[in-house]
Amino acid sequence: MKTIINKSYIVLLTFVLCFSGCMDFEPEDKMGDGQVWNSRDNFQLFANQFYGWLRDMQASDYQNGITDGVHSDFRSDLICTANENVYSMGTFTKPATDANYGTLYKRIYYTNLLIKNADEFGKKNVGAPLGEAYFFRAYLYFELVQIYGDAILLTEPLDLNSAKLVSPRDSRTVVVDQILADLDSAAVYLPDKPMEDGRLDKDAAYAYAGRVALYEGTWEKFHKSDLWQTGDVNTVSNSERVSTLLHKAITSSEQVMKRANYQLFSNATLGESSYRYLFILEDAAQCNPANVGKAANKEYIIKRRHRAGDRMALNVTHAMTNNIVYYTRKFANMHLCQDGLPIDKSPLFAGYTLPNDEFKNRDNRMALNMLQHGENYWTNDGKWRTTWTDADLANSLTNSATGNTGYHNKKWGVERQVTDNYESMDWPVLRYAEVLLNWAEAKYEYDGAINDGDLNRSLNLVRKRSNPKMTPLTNALVAANGLSMREEIRRERTVEFILEGMRIDDLKRWATAKTEMPMDQEGVLYNAWFEANWPNCPYAKSANGCVLLYTGRQWDDKCNLYPLPADQLQLNPQMEQNPGWN
Repeated sequence: MKTIINKSYIVLLTFVLCFSGCMDFEPEDKMGDGQVWNSRDNFQLFANQFYGWLRDMQASDYQNGITDGVHSDFRSDLICTANENVYSMGTFTKPATDANYGTLYKRIYYTNLLIKNADEFGKKNVGAPLGEAYFFRAYLYFELVQIYGDAILLTEPLDLNSAKLVSPRDSRTVVVDQILADLDSAAVYLPDKPMEDGRLDKDAAYAYAGRVALYEGTWEKFHKSDLWQTGDVNTVSNSERVSTLLHKAITSSEQVMKRANYQLFSNATLGESSYRYLFILEDAAQCNPANVGKAANKEYIIKRRHRAGDRMALNVTHAMTNNIVYYTRKFANMHLCQDGLPIDKSPLFAGYTLPNDEFKNRDNRMALNMLQHGENYWTNDGKWRTTWTDADLANSLTNSATGNTGYHNKKWGVERQVTDNYESMDWPVLRYAEVLLNWAEAKYEYDGAINDGDLNRSLNLVRKRSNPKMTPLTNALVAANGLSMREEIRRERTVEFILEGMRIDDLKRWATAKTEMPMDQEGVLYNAWFEANWPNCPYAKSANGCVLLYTGRQWDDKCNLYPLPADQLQLNPQMEQNPGWN
């Protein structure tokens, strides 16, 4: 950690002026050393760099979204690739170095520097940039908590000889309390509405507090109970801290709901496909049948902004459309039927005789995220849409279920012609659908129940966007069919946020990774149709008769946290390694 502290304003200014990459709000190209902290504008110029630290769709330290990294769905149970993922398999080992650790603390230093100088300049005179500093300090510490658990809490830019730099880690309880306090402070100084597209406002602070409080409340509930140790997680009673955190999740999320500045994206022309096109809205409006662009999206509360002309490191469309993402049968089976029931309980389930049978009468998000057999699609590889009519079918590719797991992805793939690596979709760091589902889950975990009215103002709104005719989730439906309300709330979250970097963190906080992660990763049922049409399938078959990609998967509770890198432990032995990683 000693390497991340630098007291020189000269070096600091060099960092700000040379910061590059996908920074959303770039500082001015000239700012004198003596002017750093003498005006609100200069505070804002300094804070601009923070926006480049948000999670993104491309690989870049901890930030990744749809590529491999600490939050990636590739490290979960529902998606696999052609290559074995050691994190998903549970076979990863502790590293000698980990760039995430130093990067996060370096950035925390810069937020602390702004906050310290705001104290001297006058907080009210600084305003929004101070709110941004509080928010991003909270954001960075939450990354540390999710990745490593306990963390050394630094709330001021320390000198190199500070004893705090070689002290034991503070407990995650202390760190999370500071995170929530910082988000409360951020809400004080952030504007009521964004001053510019992509900037933070008060709703961003409230929504993120809802995420943090739900995460930590459920972590405490399912990881620190004697009942959890025996596996009986359904009857764990709330401790005072769990109740406090869950109540915070409820009230913070409810603030966003009541303020009504954000809403689910839904377009009359796009109809049930609004969910599909939400993720590929670009600066150019000609990217969907409704001819709407990003301005129509009021769902993204916190986003990593990409503009037309910005080059991405990841060739998004080619990577995501019928390519490296292999959905598992487990994920496919999670989609409900239109009567609101799982496939093992619904008379509407059409079975597996033909490859598209299982898509019939199902949650529409199954077909919005997955390519069906024989479906036409576009990849910008000489195949793209121009008219948004059936005429485009003449210039399309056709999907075949005979490959990979048999389940192929189309989420995040644009359909219009665009130069490789130049898609301009924003990445949803936190969207309004999550606020609604966070609120519903927190209500259920806090009270041990949730009434139908509360379901209708939260979870069922999210479901109805893509499924206007689906039977809503109600207590009567759950009781009549032997369902679990908790599991149905979790199911909705899983289906809604696939490929948005949430699944593995959810399994960890629910303490269900030890059950879910060791399961084999299976593909389609290899029945008579596949035997006839995919005779050279290279994969073994599971006991269930399915295509089998990965078996022998394992999970140890130590994997709920990443190990601290060896180089940091050498610098500060008092931090101590996370349990099980010695």
